Amino acid sequence: MTELSPSPEKGQPLFVEPLGSSHDRAAFSCGVPELDNYLKRQASQDHTRNLARTFVLVPTHGSHEIMGYYTLSSYSLTFDALPPELSRKLPNSIPLPATLLGRLALREDLRGQGLGRLLLLYAMREVVRATRTVASLGLVVDAMTDGLVAYYENNGFVALRDRPRHLIAPITRMRDMFPEVAAGSADLATVVRQVKEKSR
Repeated sequence: MTELSPSPEKGQPLFVEPLGSSHDRAAFSCGVPELDNYLKRQASQDHTRNLARTFVLVPTHGSHEIMGYYTLSSYSLTFDALPPELSRKLPNSIPLPATLLGRLALREDLRGQGLGRLLLLYAMREVVRATRTVASLGLVVDAMTDGLVAYYENNGFVALRDRPRHLIAPITRMRDMFPEVAAGSADLATVVRQVKEKSR
């Protein structure tokens, strides 16, 4: 569980924590049936089978309310998928490790408050933290629309070459965003401050 920036409307801290049985998945609606159905029907199964981890944004610690969620899982890329600036000095004959942001969704009534970007930044921070023990070239996403491609590009992602709307936030760029986390020297207060500042 990690405390994030204050809620824009309520002036209270927000928390990101692993999805649990007490969270009210049935009440969540982001307006995209595929994302709603995943949270309600598939997320727990993927956790049990070690296919993906789901994290939820909640207004207070212990709350049943889900404001948004994202998923992370292991991923692999081919050498040919990487743009030239990212493929230098990398082997071209083996799968290359990455992390997949499989889903990211915010409750429909909370749009326009910057909370979606807050979730994205927290996911990026978690990838940086994890690369201290498990290697990853970056955070990969399959954008659902062209509009989302622009959104991710504005947040540090670059296009991959294997298919449309396939992007990566390079780990070098994310480490520059969270240097203390990359170095293993960040405490909770530092992480909260960094994510808050970058979400403005």
